[in-house]
Amino acid sequence: MRAQRHRLSMTLQQLSAMSGVSVGYLSQVERGNATPTLGTLTQIAQALEVDAGYFVRPPRAVDSLTRSAARPKFAVSGSSIEYEQIGAERAGHELTSFVMNVPPGYESEVVTHIGEEIIYILEGEISQMVGEREYLMGVGDSLHYLGSTPHCWSNKTSRLARILWVGRMQYDKSGEIGQLEATQHETTREMLPLRP
Repeated sequence: MRAQRHRLSMTLQQLSAMSGVSVGYLSQVERGNATPTLGTLTQIAQALEVDAGYFVRPPRAVDSLTRSAARPKFAVSGSSIEYEQIGAERAGHELTSFVMNVPPGYESEVVTHIGEEIIYILEGEISQMVGEREYLMGVGDSLHYLGSTPHCWSNKTSRLARILWVGRMQYDKSGEIGQLEATQHETTREMLPLRP
């Protein structure tokens, strides 16, 4: 990441403004002290004028069918999350989808982006923050939200969680993402369990 940033004569502040990722977090990633999620990595890649495959190249599905036992799996270097690719990469497709295997204790970074996401809990439990609200989600629960609302998630349990993630994400270099992040306020988190 640092090498590509230097090739473009870009400062961390400029990369932050273009990607919507904070300077402090970018610095941690460059020093190997933090591992971004695939979504954040895509934001950074687009700001650096490369695709996410520049940093990690997931296996490409040959056709639209994936079998459970033979599904392509990959991980971002340094991350403890294992991704299972379930969507086919074809020209014109706008949706991306993965099954994410999330280990106990994992916490993602807070992100904002243009687009939307749907998550469906296949196994275990996840705490999903969207704006000021925290949703406690278990097997069978789902949540659909806009990426422009700051969001993050974590596995606060001692068991593996599996999430079906489907999203349509667009990253804009106009500064729109950075402006969204700059306008968020520190607020008290409200716990909202989705199940009785």
